[in-house]
Amino acid sequence: MGYMESAVVIYLRKIYYPDGFQFPLRPLDASIGLVELFREAATIIMLLGIAILSAKTASMKFASFLLCFAVWDLFYYIFLWIFLGWPVSLFTWDILFLIPVPWVGPVITPCIISITMIALALSIIYFHRLGFNTKLNVREWMILSIGSLVVILSFIWDYLRYMHERSSEISNGFSGEQSLLSEMKDYVPYEFNWMLFFLGEFILFYGIAMFISRIKGKGFALNLSSH
Repeated sequence: MGYMESAVVIYLRKIYYPDGFQFPLRPLDASIGLVELFREAATIIMLLGIAILSAKTASMKFASFLLCFAVWDLFYYIFLWIFLGWPVSLFTWDILFLIPVPWVGPVITPCIISITMIALALSIIYFHRLGFNTKLNVREWMILSIGSLVVILSFIWDYLRYMHERSSEISNGFSGEQSLLSEMKDYVPYEFNWMLFFLGEFILFYGIAMFISRIKGKGFALNLSSH
């Protein structure tokens, strides 16, 4: 799936960026944009399908989805590097998502997120195989959700800064598709908010550590009771 994703991107870049991918973005044709939207949705549906078919419990399905998503994302960049020699470095800027505003960041950031997802997924799988109930509790879900939102904020922070600086020049705001596309095609990333990103990562790893600590605590209690 990582190869499939990279192949599609290679075709698009040959069409829209014959001299190499760079900012500002060139807007896609409406028909191509719609195809891309449904292609991304189809990819997520396939990943969900793998997760649902590969496990019985909800927590294991969640772990399978995280693991598949992370491996897919990492190999997407690996294949782009093999075939295009891109990214030039792990700190090359990339467009990660477009809804509701562009998510941008150095390539190393989605790779770090993928490693974080793998860490959580393998923790769940490991403890499940030991016979523990690996369902995340409400507090763990909240911590992981907050961490995820902070990371997302770090991805859109630079674009929000850009829009704030350009607010006096924008007469229609986000009232129409044409306005939004015109702003996107003029946008060039300036500075990534590393502080927010690592704060989000810290919160995510804190949530993972809470999960591991809770499960290990259960194991310790079971050992004591067995004696």
